[in-house]
Amino acid sequence: MNAVPPLAKQVPTTRVQHGDTTVDEYAWLQDKTDPDTIGYLEAENAWAEERTAHLAGLRETLFTELKTRTQETDLSVPTRQGDFWYYSRTVEGKQYGIHCRVPVVGDVVPQVSADGAPLPGEQVVLDENELAGDKDFFSLGTYDPSPDGTLLAFSTDYSGDERYTMRVKNLVTGEILPDEIPNTFHGSAWSLAGDVLFYLKVDEAWRPHQVWRHTLGSAEPDVLVYHETDEKFWVGVGLTRSEKYLVIDIGSKITSEIRFIASDDPTGEFAVFGAGRVEGVELQIDHQGDRFWVLHNRDAVNFVLGWTPVADTTQFHEVIAHRDDTRLLEVQAFADHAVVHFRRDGLTGLRVLPNDGEPREITFPEPVYDVAPTGNAHYPATTLRLSYTSLATPDSVYDYSLATGELTLLKRRPVLGDFDPARYEQFREWAVAPDGTRVPISIMTLKGTPRDGSAPLSLYGYGSYEASIDPWFSIARLSLVDRGVTFAIAHVRGGGEMGRHWYDDGKLLHKKNTFTDFVACARHLAAAGWTSPERTVARGASAGGLLMGAIANIAPEAFGGIVAQVPFVDALNTILDPTMPLTVVEWDEWGNPLADPEVYAYMKSYSPYENVTAQEYPAMLVMAGLNDPRVGVHEAAKWVARLRTVGKGGPVLLKTEMGAGHMGPSGRYDAWKEESYVNAWLLDVVGRAA
Repeated sequence: MNAVPPLAKQVPTTRVQHGDTTVDEYAWLQDKTDPDTIGYLEAENAWAEERTAHLAGLRETLFTELKTRTQETDLSVPTRQGDFWYYSRTVEGKQYGIHCRVPVVGDVVPQVSADGAPLPGEQVVLDENELAGDKDFFSLGTYDPSPDGTLLAFSTDYSGDERYTMRVKNLVTGEILPDEIPNTFHGSAWSLAGDVLFYLKVDEAWRPHQVWRHTLGSAEPDVLVYHETDEKFWVGVGLTRSEKYLVIDIGSKITSEIRFIASDDPTGEFAVFGAGRVEGVELQIDHQGDRFWVLHNRDAVNFVLGWTPVADTTQFHEVIAHRDDTRLLEVQAFADHAVVHFRRDGLTGLRVLPNDGEPREITFPEPVYDVAPTGNAHYPATTLRLSYTSLATPDSVYDYSLATGELTLLKRRPVLGDFDPARYEQFREWAVAPDGTRVPISIMTLKGTPRDGSAPLSLYGYGSYEASIDPWFSIARLSLVDRGVTFAIAHVRGGGEMGRHWYDDGKLLHKKNTFTDFVACARHLAAAGWTSPERTVARGASAGGLLMGAIANIAPEAFGGIVAQVPFVDALNTILDPTMPLTVVEWDEWGNPLADPEVYAYMKSYSPYENVTAQEYPAMLVMAGLNDPRVGVHEAAKWVARLRTVGKGGPVLLKTEMGAGHMGPSGRYDAWKEESYVNAWLLDVVGRAA
């Protein structure tokens, strides 16, 4: 074995900002077209492979366990849209999904067989395996049937850079139409007649900033419908569930604007909803009859729910008032009812609002879980489709009867072999942060796992963008828990688990709360006997990778290992550069260090790359994607290079997917292999690799 890891060359580059001078020896790694950059990444890959070669057998064992527990030929519960039931299925041996449909006959959901066999009368709408061919990477972006079901808009990406090519398929003849639109963003909307398609374009900073209108078969050039010039805002486009209105959503991290137009008049002028763009006010709408249901946070940090007449969207009628303990997340409108998705006490919930009748909430028995409305495209529906999962309960789909209040299980993700949820326990615990804030932790463990500090523990965290890491089921995780590894999620500030204030207390000049919350959770779990510091492995991705880099600097002794995937660890340099993808959009999240010396100093005090010191670091596995448009591969590369030359301890491994982007490998088997790689490394770190 080569005892010496790769060392990146040092090319000092000076940064001067607000009177502060900083030398960056590895800025050259930002150029991923430089042969020296590619050479360094390949050398790191070779080093990582060499250092983990002894785990090859374990990786194969974990992959086999995952594969044999997964029903490879399977299909989703059909969802009604118009006159068809749409679903997707997987086939053993194939990397990607197959999208299908069957005609609606009556109102009964077609029965899904236990063996995942195709439904009688199936029409294959789109086969991702055929589209992928022999390409190393494939991603489906838009998948959007027209209202009458005769056409399909779809888009493809073959590199991982999230620039998609849009095409249209005739679902009656199977023909791919000559209409082809390159360099689109995912997302689209059809006119009611299905002759006009709206789509999105991105700017050089990867910000969706334009909505375009394409008339099928027309020789005329496409029409720019909306262009957002404020670099803090991005745009989206969609069709209301009723299919009556086309909606353009315009948003920054803190402000929304909505424009709408009747879907049967796609060439008309979009109207501005309500008062238009008001700094700090966010909106979400859906249409029902002669009104729009509206969620907004004007003078209501956790949002209120009400409605406006379609004829005058400035008239707001409140239905659910603001509550300090309940964050309203989303409203979905149907012909005879509306549904509110909310969050309370760190858990999600659903409240049903019948047009005639009393509101009611749906209850669930487990201590930690996640529930959400899903697959509810059918506007006249008399049932509510919802998804439910927990750390020990596989992904489940239910229909909730509005008439009787009964829940009917339509499908639970099959887990093959000897899986028995009764073998596992779930807990909710609370750590106390340095400022006294109680931070929730969700825990899954094998029954009988000792609480004497001897058990290994995997602690996951994110903590940004108000994104909540709710409990989720993982087949791959079973291989860890069955080997005695406890799994836990630290629901740290910066996420949205405890309401909007939870997010506000973990962003901008409060960002360090995210990091100290996570460390508090790790120390609480050790103090309570769930684990010990040397047996604790932290894991996070993207902005969660920033979290991993920060806790490595501030509390390396609290962890035996750290997994940082596509980590946002060169945060200050990235947010200082407005030419980088999404930087300006991110200023509402992190602050603007270009303009504000206080923000600059604060970010410099926590940005992981800036704060590597000559201390002992735990073992680290860092993973990146060469074509990642969100977190450049240079962030991980620079960080590892500096850890090698400045830090001690480790070892630190860098593994880069040379043909993938932010989400890693695209095929399911390749993704399983990557997860098995991570889990084998984790088991090795905590001494459970045998």
